[in-house]
Parts: sequence; structure tokens; C-alpha cells
Amino acid sequence: MTTSPARFLVATAVPAEGDAVARAFPAAARALRLPGASLRRFGDGADLLAAGVGPAAAAASTATALTAAALADRPYDLVVCAGIGGGFAPGAPLGTLVVAEAITAADLGAETADGFLPLTGLGFGTVTHEPPAPLVDAASRATGAPRGTVLTVSTATGTADRAAALRARHPRALAEGMEGFGVAEAAAAHGVPVLEVRAVSNAVGPRDRAAWRIGDALAALTEGFGKLVPVLESWNRHEP
Repeated sequence: MTTSPARFLVATAVPAEGDAVARAFPAAARALRLPGASLRRFGDGADLLAAGVGPAAAAASTATALTAAALADRPYDLVVCAGIGGGFAPGAPLGTLVVAEAITAADLGAETADGFLPLTGLGFGTVTHEPPAPLVDAASRATGAPRGTVLTVSTATGTADRAAALRARHPRALAEGMEGFGVAEAAAAHGVPVLEVRAVSNAVGPRDRAAWRIGDALAALTEGFGKLVPVLESWNRHEP
């Protein structure tokens, strides 16, 4: 018995990231409009979403796409947050890819006299989503990317002190971005597994724009997705 390829949604923040992912697909895309969002569809199984910048915009757009797919009786099997981001040295050099084994909202909580208290410490919600371990393993093997925590922040890190504080609270952190937790929240609300993949364009810390390697990161995103698409297509969320 043959099985159909998994249907998956890839959410990126800005057009340049979406274009980098799109280059990994051999087929041309069809443009689709959703309320407040736009999709590019590759074949019958892969959709690419322009989700917007930051966790709130990403959550809203992803939820819209997931709802539209469910109403059309064509739900997604998987959601992937993809883009570029900052990397924590030495585990995530510029121009390399990382795969999230945990997607954590790093600045969702409260500042106290004793330091930062995450939302869960206040007795609310969640701050971490964990992608399925078999999917993380397969994505890491296919791309050669290391696995670790990818932090979601609402304010990009711009100082060495904040970078050190984040790393102290999250010792397995490899990268930070601004959309992963929002995408993961929307996926969790629909009961759909999530994955996050980031290509490293800059070091987490002081904002030295002259040292950024955005072009290299976008190229790594394209190359990584070329290897990742078969993994996503073969994903079976119902396997034990």
C-alpha cells in the first residue's frame, strides 16, 4: 500500500526567507490568498506562508492557514517555522543551519528582583514546545545540522550581557529568532506537530551589522531545505 506525501506548511517571516525556501522546491508555486496572509503552494502537499515578523504576527498568520486547511478538509500533517536568526557561539557558526529540539519563548514572563521569571513560574501557560524527537533526528541527519534549543524573542538581542543571560538560562540554546514560539502555539492549538529550522546570519550579542552574513544564511536555508523536503514529505505523524 502506498501512502500520500505529508501535507506541510512552512512559515517564514520576511519575503527573502520565503524566497530562499521556495528555491528548494523544483516545481513552480501557485499564489493563494488568505484573510490577512498569503500562501505559495508547491504541488499538492507543501504550502509556504508569509507569516510576518514576531511571535504575534506569526501565530495569527499560522492559525489562519491551519484553520483554512481544516475547513477545506485538507489539514496539514506538520508545520515548520523556517528562517534566519542569530547563533550562539561556538555551537552555531555563521552560515550554518540548526534544528530545534525545543522551541522556547525566552522573554515571556516577568522581571523580578531576583532575575527573570518565565511565564510558567507565574503559574500560566507554557514557554516551550518540543518537536517530535524522530522528526528532529531525521531533520538533523538529513541536513547535518546540530540540534538544540531555539529561543524566540520579541526583542532581538543586542548586547553581550543579554546574550550571556540568555545562555545562562538556556544552556542548550543554539540560536534565537522571533517567530518560532508563535508558530508553535498555533500548531499546538490545532494539534499539529511543529519543527523549527534556522540558518545563522549573525552572532547573538552586540549588533555588528558589518559582520552579518545574511546572504550566506539564506543560501544555507535553501541548501538545507533541499535536503529537508524529502524528510517532511515522508513524515507520518501517526507513527509511534
